[in-house]
Amino acid sequence: MKPRVLALLWTAALLLAGGFSQVVAQTTQITVMTHDSFSASRETVAAFEQAHQVTLQFLKAGDAGAALNQAILSKSNPMADVFFGVDNTYLSRALTADIFQPYASPLLAAVPDHLKLDPQNRLLPVDFGDVCLNYDKKWFETRQLTPPATLEDLVKPAFKGLAVVQNPATSSPGLAFLLATVGHFGEDGYLGFWQRLRDNDVLVTDGWKDAYWGQFSGASKGSRPIVVSYASSPPAEVYFAEKPLDEAPTAAVTTPGSCFRQIEFVGILKGTPRLALARQLVDFMLERTFQEDIPLQMFVFPANREAVLPDVFRRHTRIAEQPVALPPAEIAAHRERWIQAWTETVLR
Repeated sequence: MKPRVLALLWTAALLLAGGFSQVVAQTTQITVMTHDSFSASRETVAAFEQAHQVTLQFLKAGDAGAALNQAILSKSNPMADVFFGVDNTYLSRALTADIFQPYASPLLAAVPDHLKLDPQNRLLPVDFGDVCLNYDKKWFETRQLTPPATLEDLVKPAFKGLAVVQNPATSSPGLAFLLATVGHFGEDGYLGFWQRLRDNDVLVTDGWKDAYWGQFSGASKGSRPIVVSYASSPPAEVYFAEKPLDEAPTAAVTTPGSCFRQIEFVGILKGTPRLALARQLVDFMLERTFQEDIPLQMFVFPANREAVLPDVFRRHTRIAEQPVALPPAEIAAHRERWIQAWTETVLR
């Protein structure tokens, strides 16, 4: 065979080999286990995939509690490399299960200290949201009734039959609101508040969707003008409105002691064979590209203080200045007892 032909064949072989290795690199996969409410834009996911020649797979495993249960049960044979969605109501349980390995991402420098709840950095804060009362502004304006400003207002005769809340045994915001009442009224007072709220004809639903989209007058044909939701629900109403709105049709009650702050974390699961990639993914989730995608995807706030909020958030939302705070260990120790006592008081 002539030397020129041999050279051409050798060049072709090198090109094919290079192309094959590129395909292999591009098909490397990293899996994120998360809850059903997780969302990220295609552009943001693609940015990480292209930068690292990897495919991101998201394994949605129910609500945050159910997803965490699966991660714990599969700890000897992890189903994913990274877990996103543990919040501060389940933080102690997650850490006690010992399924995460520490990683002090350099991006933590841009995260406020009050969001960092694990000194060993097994779980790193990604976002936060305030669970609070929301109300239908038009409903109250039409009736010339002052909307609620505090939790105490809910038990007043003027608000009888107006509120809908979620069951804390089946709903994440429902649990967060229960914790807000525990923190606000104390162990000796929260059940008394709930008894008075029951007497004031509060409606309880299993989940946020039924409460907000089924019973809340501000978002549906429902008859209840007060609902437990998020401080970021008003900008969502503006963002998803069929016609442009200058003002949100709903408002959140963010007065001191009326909200519970949920913080969501990401962690690297022990046993991942892709540790370097997992660390790069955690870094990416704390960088501005991912952080600035969070508000209009999951309607919560980015943990990175350098992330720029979209205009609709800046104009139509308020962050609670003094949310209720309960230590994760205290929540873990008493959560089930508080839920059971609530159930006995409100539903039976």
